[in-house]
Amino acid sequence: MKTSVFSKRGRAPVRLGVSVLAVFAAFPASSVLAQGQSEVVLKEVVVTATRFDAEAFTLPFGVSVITKDDIARAGVSTVNEAVIKLLGVPGRVDYYGGGDYGLDLRGFGSTAGSNQVVIVDGVKVNEADLGGTRLAGIAINSVERIEVLRGSGSVLYGEGATGGVIVITTKAGRGSARKNSADLYAATGSYGLNEVRANGTLVAGGFSLDVAGNKRQADNHRDNFKSNVEGSSAQAQWSNDWLRVGASYANDSLDSGLPGSLTAAQYQANPSQTTSPNTTGSIKNTRQTLFASAELGAWQVGVDVGQRTKNLDSLSSGVSTYRSDVDASTLALRARNEAKLGNLRNALTLGHDQSDWKRIVPGAFGSVSQQKTSAFYAQDEVTLSGGTRVTAGYRSENIKQSDTFTASTNNDQTAWELGIIQPMSDALSIFGRVGNSFRLANIDELGFTTPGAVLQPQTSRDLELGSRWKYAGGRVELRFYRNNLTNELGYDPTVANANSWSGLGANVNFDPTRRQGLELETQHDLSKTLGVRVNVGVREAKFTEGAHNGKNVPLVAGTTVALRADWRPAPAHSVNAGVVWVASQHVDFNNTCTVPSYATVDARYAYQWRSVELSLGLTNLLDAKYYTQAFKCTAGVTNGIYPEAGRAVTAAMRVAF
Repeated sequence: MKTSVFSKRGRAPVRLGVSVLAVFAAFPASSVLAQGQSEVVLKEVVVTATRFDAEAFTLPFGVSVITKDDIARAGVSTVNEAVIKLLGVPGRVDYYGGGDYGLDLRGFGSTAGSNQVVIVDGVKVNEADLGGTRLAGIAINSVERIEVLRGSGSVLYGEGATGGVIVITTKAGRGSARKNSADLYAATGSYGLNEVRANGTLVAGGFSLDVAGNKRQADNHRDNFKSNVEGSSAQAQWSNDWLRVGASYANDSLDSGLPGSLTAAQYQANPSQTTSPNTTGSIKNTRQTLFASAELGAWQVGVDVGQRTKNLDSLSSGVSTYRSDVDASTLALRARNEAKLGNLRNALTLGHDQSDWKRIVPGAFGSVSQQKTSAFYAQDEVTLSGGTRVTAGYRSENIKQSDTFTASTNNDQTAWELGIIQPMSDALSIFGRVGNSFRLANIDELGFTTPGAVLQPQTSRDLELGSRWKYAGGRVELRFYRNNLTNELGYDPTVANANSWSGLGANVNFDPTRRQGLELETQHDLSKTLGVRVNVGVREAKFTEGAHNGKNVPLVAGTTVALRADWRPAPAHSVNAGVVWVASQHVDFNNTCTVPSYATVDARYAYQWRSVELSLGLTNLLDAKYYTQAFKCTAGVTNGIYPEAGRAVTAAMRVAF
């Protein structure tokens, strides 16, 4: 009989987490330095996920960082692919052919997208429906860094941040030292792939202009899965030693066939076939932003004003079957004051967020839906003379929702957190954080419930413990987390519902659930020419009461492992390779059907000649037959399958000017 590291009463992970942290704390940093190292020389990692620049080593929670150099070496083509391959975050392919994947930071399954926030250059881009955030539409050649805040970000980012926050900063959005430059990339490969990307920066005094463009066409690995992706962006800004102001515009479009899901028999017979040969879809996004930041004595202040649109259209034989038009605006004000009070250092962050999201579905059965949000937050950090840092934060948020077919709602919610990080030496620290977070039913969830049901806000009590150790050759971080959720929101296909044509299935508030797990993240330079990066996640997502008590939440993998190596065997030559393993996961609430475990291997060889880089990349090197998305269980057999691609080769050239 298989046993779990997580006991029924949920105490084993706490004991394990505390035990491991104790081992870390007891391990003297001098043992590393004794190996011929006189000091810790690892470069500090600075993150912006805290709304202002902060050293990751001083935060009482985990933040994982992917840089533009990591992206280039791995040869990934989308933000989603970077997070999956470099950080080991589980992903599920979406229904379009544009390379988008739903990311699941901490085991929320099918509702993962509604339990994490996405920020692009300071602006929140989450939707207030189930449409999801299209990360693959962000041109990868424009990305400076990706930061993944592990665990709740509700104080700083509000509703829907229980699972974490993904912060994407473009090269222009970083606003760092600029220089004239240009970059051109072209690739061709398997499944009819042809791709071109270009970007450039023009600098004149304090003024800079950044432009980028991309186009990708592919037949992809299934019938009726051909896709065309296009995008462009421009950002102008001016800065001096205390002020930075600017404006940006970006757009992306996707036209794709929609091949549909397969039964188990169809998948075994021919995974490349389509069950909907005449169905297509398109998504078009635009984003405009005005921004400013300034340093005024002890104060840092900033403002980001964003406006975006999203147009989605699904067609059958060229006739529109569903269309929606989203128009959203955001305002984010933030300020930070740093001061010394004797031997204490204090940093106070204040902010206001405001958003207005509106969706119009035209036609005889159309609707108008709207969500308005207004929030204020405060976070204070006190650093003692010995280096101990204590943080406390609070957020108050008002959310108003309305829809043509449902009653309007007006909710006031709060989030809070307390955190502490204790240095044990210059190289070692331990940290902990407790708090609460929340999420409201989105517009689509409100529209399909059991008769008379009123969906309650989802709340979570959050706990995280961790330890960080840095040394001359790398860093190690270990985290334990737990989220105890009340009134979790999601779709239950087993509940009786007179509003459903089949009599079953509705969006509900679940009985209590729990997420908990261990995360290990490490980077190490084995030599001057060989470095490795390892991410391991062991997670549990269970119902703890009610009809599904003791069952695993569907579509949550219990274990994930990502191993990546970067090798430079000779000057001008480099090899980057990785393995991702994802454990099996249940499809249904009775835990009878599964998505099998799978492992994929990818590798990329690059040769640099002056300003030209030539590369050859292979994905799914071992040609594994697997799928990441399935949503049906029929008589104990997994159906509703969306197959993944087999082995693929990409040849590319990059020229820097």
